[in-house]
Amino acid sequence: MQEPKQERSVRTRDQILRAAAELLEEHGYRGTRMREVARLAGVTLGAVYFHFPDKEALARAVMNAQPETVVPYLESSGLQRLVDITLVWSWRLRTDLLLRAGVQLAVEQGAFGVRDATSFTDWEKTLEACLVEASANGELREGVNPAEVAEFIVGTCTGTQLHSQLMSGRADLTDRVVRMWRLLLPGLALDGVASTIDLDPLRGKVEA
Repeated sequence: MQEPKQERSVRTRDQILRAAAELLEEHGYRGTRMREVARLAGVTLGAVYFHFPDKEALARAVMNAQPETVVPYLESSGLQRLVDITLVWSWRLRTDLLLRAGVQLAVEQGAFGVRDATSFTDWEKTLEACLVEASANGELREGVNPAEVAEFIVGTCTGTQLHSQLMSGRADLTDRVVRMWRLLLPGLALDGVASTIDLDPLRGKVEA
């Protein structure tokens, strides 16, 4: 049976993104060529340009695909979901090329003339939704502002992964994220709630 056109297009786009991620991580933005992306993805150069009009558009798509590599693996809710997002993110940064390249590009984008905050604001919206749900569930302390906390966590995780990359090649990133939550949860969660949040690092070790 022939694959539906829309599904084939989605699959081709994903192949291109993952090929681009591999090349971008290895060669950086300036060293990556669209022709090489097409070759590695196993598609025509025309197919690459059909989905992405230029290299900047492709790089932006890689940057902004980060949540897609994490959120589908989650089933928890509220404050636990907030924690789980960061745990899955910390594990998948070691194994998922698309996520790793997206994080690298987001941090380094100024060096190649791009200023796109979408990857950061998308994460903030994702985390804010968890905090709004946690508030509705009666998990948060009075006065906790979901938008402010989400913004703070995104900034903290960005700095934490850079530190971890420098110190251990991200081998200790999950442990650093767990320590982060041990510091933050008592100030966010109501008495008795923080102790119910599972901080087991293995919660983040999900399979694609």
